[in-house]
Amino acid sequence: MDIRQITPRFFAAPQIDPSDMEAIKEAGVTLVLCNRPDAEVPPSHQHAAIQAAAEAAGLRFAVQELTHQTMTPDVIARNREIGVAQDEVVLAYCASGTRSTIAWALGQAGEQPADALIEAARAGGYDLSHMRGVLSAPYA
Repeated sequence: MDIRQITPRFFAAPQIDPSDMEAIKEAGVTLVLCNRPDAEVPPSHQHAAIQAAAEAAGLRFAVQELTHQTMTPDVIARNREIGVAQDEVVLAYCASGTRSTIAWALGQAGEQPADALIEAARAGGYDLSHMRGVLSAPYA
């Protein structure tokens, strides 16, 4: 498992496994946010299997499937509402963690300086420097 800290309350990760839930909980996470469409994974890793494992471990779970084509302002706003606007410690996951990190950054655009968003993502191992322009204003 590869959990990457982006902020004190937001983490991103590549695909997680149902067996990872205790370690995720021990890391202080309270909400697991699935950003990966079920069509990308076998049934053992689709959101229902991950959700069952998360809830069995006492974690909250939410789904907001993302693809690069579906990262519209409305979807980003909903993702932000699920993953950042709550008083939770969130682990968002997708195939590599990149989509989850991009969605987080787009949801924070206009509220934090682009350089701060890019640096937070970089500290977690994600390079969003190519997004400086779009991160400089609210994503709408």
